[in-house]
Amino acid sequence: MQLEGILINEMQLGNQLSLCVAQNRRNDFSILLSMLSKDALDFSQFHLPQSEEKNLDNKDTNLRLSLGAGVAQKLAPEEFNMLIGESNAKIIQKHGLEQFRLINCLSPEPLAIRDDLTHIHSQIIDNCELSVRKRIQPNDIQLSQNQMNAVDFYNQLQEPQLHEPLTLLQA
Repeated sequence: MQLEGILINEMQLGNQLSLCVAQNRRNDFSILLSMLSKDALDFSQFHLPQSEEKNLDNKDTNLRLSLGAGVAQKLAPEEFNMLIGESNAKIIQKHGLEQFRLINCLSPEPLAIRDDLTHIHSQIIDNCELSVRKRIQPNDIQLSQNQMNAVDFYNQLQEPQLHEPLTLLQA
């Protein structure tokens, strides 16, 4: 078995590896594998053939009209609106679930409530490591806290009303 040139990736071998396995030639198989490059970027799956980009006129609106599809659903509203759920609840309460589905099909709601590319949800930040959190939020927000007056606090603890048992009011 002879190879032409320098062996870099498995595409140069063709079906030699599979033939070695099928014919139970372990020595040839191990030699071929050892001759391959150790760098993962040289593997053939990272060097796919590039196709030319065709500049087709497939605008979204033309495609939707030709297929008879409805209006595109927005990813996020232009304005931040937390009252979407409240208005949906009113529609369902007054007109029922079928009317709500019809309204949602005719004018679909945005998938998210916020159109801010820099916003990262707090649950995601909470799941990150501390070093990542510090990089994402470099400046801790300093809350303006009034200094506690310790004398008044201790004086309030000495008041007898604080130590009386709680009573439940009967209505």
